[in-house]
Amino acid sequence: MLTVSLHGVKVVAPIGLYPQEKIMPNTFEVDVDVWVHTEPGEPWPFVDYAVINDVILSVFTPDVQLLEELAQHIHHRIKLQFEDMVQKIKVCVRKLHPPFSNEVACSQVCWEG
Repeated sequence: MLTVSLHGVKVVAPIGLYPQEKIMPNTFEVDVDVWVHTEPGEPWPFVDYAVINDVILSVFTPDVQLLEELAQHIHHRIKLQFEDMVQKIKVCVRKLHPPFSNEVACSQVCWEG
């Protein structure tokens, strides 16, 4: 099994559940792992991580409010892009320094399947 990963993709976007998050953008970080089935003697499958990066960037739109939505959209679009070869995909989306009264490093949601 081959794993192709893209970790620490940073995106700044006005996404969040609270009104102030539409005015003051949040910083997000995304990790994606794609497991691909391989067979001895067969050509290596090619999962282009530039395509994964483009997929990540494409889902950060103002109509999205939740980390869960972001993770599911990224997972679904990557699955469509590489449907013939993907065994499993794990997507983790973190909101860095969420707007709480105390200091919190990040909130995170992961979608795997």
